[in-house]
Formats: sequence, C-alpha cells, structure tokens
Amino acid sequence: MQPFAVRPGVENGLIVAKFGGSSLADAESINNVLRIVRADPRRRCIVVSAPGRRTSKDEKVTDLLYRWVSLKDKSCSFDGVRNAIKARYRAIVDGLGIAFDLDSEFGRIAAKIEQGVSTDYVASRGEYLMGRIMAIALGYEFVDPAECITLDGRGKNVENDRYLRTRIAEGCVVIPGFYGSTAEGEIKTFSRGGSDITGAIVARALRAVLYENWTDVPGLLMADPRIVENPREVAVVTYSEVRELAYMGAEVFHPVAMFAARDGDIPINIRSTRLPDHFGTLIVSEENRVVNPGEIVGVAGRTGFVVIKIEKAMMNNEVGFVDRVLAVLRENGISYEHMPSGIDVVSIIVDDRQVDGKLEYVLERIQQECSPDTLELCPPIAMISTVGKGMIHTSGVAARLFQAVADAKINVRMINQGSSELNIIIGVESRDLEAAIRAIYEAFAG
Repeated sequence: MQPFAVRPGVENGLIVAKFGGSSLADAESINNVLRIVRADPRRRCIVVSAPGRRTSKDEKVTDLLYRWVSLKDKSCSFDGVRNAIKARYRAIVDGLGIAFDLDSEFGRIAAKIEQGVSTDYVASRGEYLMGRIMAIALGYEFVDPAECITLDGRGKNVENDRYLRTRIAEGCVVIPGFYGSTAEGEIKTFSRGGSDITGAIVARALRAVLYENWTDVPGLLMADPRIVENPREVAVVTYSEVRELAYMGAEVFHPVAMFAARDGDIPINIRSTRLPDHFGTLIVSEENRVVNPGEIVGVAGRTGFVVIKIEKAMMNNEVGFVDRVLAVLRENGISYEHMPSGIDVVSIIVDDRQVDGKLEYVLERIQQECSPDTLELCPPIAMISTVGKGMIHTSGVAARLFQAVADAKINVRMINQGSSELNIIIGVESRDLEAAIRAIYEAFAG
C-alpha cells in the first residue's frame, strides 16, 4: 500500500521545480539541473536561486552582493567584490556555452548602486541573473517576479494569484526566486531562503500538481545525522508534521512557503540534484497520508530556552493572573513558547534570543504586576519534539518515549502535549539534548 494518496491528473499536470543555490553553484551543477528539467516535460515552470557555495570555503553570490552594497555605503573600494561576482557568472556562462551580455548587466547594476538603489534590489540580482541565464540555457521564457509577485513593506506576499496565473499562462518559463515588488514598483525581497516561497506561490497560482524543491539533501531524515548515525529517511509527511519539526530546528523547508503550498493543496517533493532518481520526501495534506499506529516521522530538538517559574498560593482562583504575566511579555515584544502550569505555579518558557538584554527588567515587571510568592529563573533547558500523526489515539507511545529517556538516565524537566496529540515535547538539561534524541530515536526507529 502506498503511504500517500495519488492525486488525479498527476501524470499530465504542470510541475513547478525550484532549484536551490547549491544546485546552481557552477556550470557542472547547472548542466545536471538542465538534465533533470528535460527528463520530465511536466517541469514547465522553473524557479531558481542565486548560485551558492562551490566548496565549504566559498561564498554565496547573495552574500557577495550584500558586501558590495556595504562597501559602497562605507565609501570603500568594492571593485574586488564586483569582479568576484562577475567572474562567478562568467564561469557559468562560458561553461554552459551560451551567449549572455554580462558586461551590460553589471553596468546597469553598478549604475543603480551609484544612484543609491535599495539593498533589496542589489540582493535580488543574484536570482535575476541566474534566471536570465537558465532561461537561455533551457530555451524557456524569462519572467521577472517584479512584474507579477507583489509584496508589502514587510516582505509578505500580497496574494494575487489570478494575475500571476495570467502572466504565466502557458508555455515554459523560468522565474527567479527570493523577490517581488511592492505596489509602488520597488524591488522587495523575502527573508533568506525565500526562493522556496516564490516556488510555493507560483505552484499555488498555477494550480500545479506538484512542487519539486531540489536541493543538496535527499529529503527529510528522522533525526539530525550529526546526532544520530545514519537516521532513516522519511518518505511521506504532512504539512503539520514538518511544521512541528521545523520549529525545533529541523531544516527542511521555509515555513512561510509551507503555508502557500498548503493553501493550494500542492504536494511538495523534497529531492536532491545529487540523487535525481531518488524519491526524496513528499509533503502532503493530512488526508493524503496513510498512517500506521504508533509511528513517528521524526525527533528534533534545540537548546536555548529560558524558564521563568512563578509560584503563588491560590493562583488558580485569581482571575487574570496569567493575563498580567503575558501582558509583561507583550509589552517587551516577547512571545512565549510553552506554558506548563499547576494550580499554584506556572512556568513560562521563552526563547533566550527574545529576552536577550531584557530579562532583568521583565522579572521586575512580573514582580510588580503579579506579586508572586516566588519568582525564579531556572537554568536554561533544551526542548525536544517527537512528532507523528501515528501517535494520535495510540496508547503506549508516551510510555515508550519516557522509558527510553529514563533508561538513558536523563531527567525530564518539562512535559507538554497538546490536544492534537501530533507531538510530545519534553524539556531536558541542555547537556542531555543529544543523548535524549538518540534514546528516543532508537526507541521508535532503531
């Protein structure tokens, strides 16, 4: 039995394929991408990132573009950086054996920078140039996202799928990722990794049967391979399961892109250009995955959580007590991650990056507003999330998890499981993070 439901029309529909920077780092990598695109005639819409690193000591083109702007702003010489960027593209153009006027393109970029153009404009040129080159190499039409993807001032997509669908109505196209334009026509970028978002927006607008996200990893793994040796691959996972794992640091797919694909009910296929025949991981809607009882799809965790423990007798009878605590966090621009509680105690767990430089003041304000009996800042903890739809309505899953952690002689500082039963989150001492992940993984997948 297949672990997912096949959507009707998949064999004939359009596929949007996005290629990341590591897949476009040099001419050899790009030639591999060209072979992948040509292998399936449904890949009629290609989204590209800027060239990434060729080696571990190399720099991404986008980072070089940011440096170009920075040096210009500091009135420093930027010839070396500009020439390095141009040399990267020259090597790609020559290696592909195509004709492309780089001199004119870089002349226009340099002129714009001299005129004081925005940093977003300069940063977007990495994807723009890659898109122009890829369109020539494939013989596809080039579509500038500045013409059809609208962003607000915060870099959030303003949905206009009908216009995008009209602009990319038929034929084969290449569209750069990472940027669009504001309603006023100014270039605006997404956050880093935003080419994923472009691909998802385009897939939703074109009602694609599949969104392929090609990168340098073969898909989602059940655990971080730096912690667990040779973890299993995950063939099929739901949008919500991926969201839970990404929250704990599993780098799979841009979270904003996830929502765009989910809204259009577009399956996402994470695949590797290094293993083009490998299935990878398919991300689908809840109803399109077959679930085995007790099954998990992954375990992930990270350190860096601060615990504020607040005790007060009869807290449960004091209307608005927690509201006042949360108001203090709100006025300081802090969101909480978890809030386990008892009748006389509540623990507020926050990301330590959010309270950096604010913690002492926040504690003072909680003392003033709530007059607790005790207010304690506990040692930092690590949070671990065990995720899987197979845990829902399945007895014995939690017992299995906690037995594994106990056998590893690890003390659990905090437990949280929502009513969805999609995941179980535990807090442990930061030093126990990796040992706990290994223990949980072995209990479910070993």
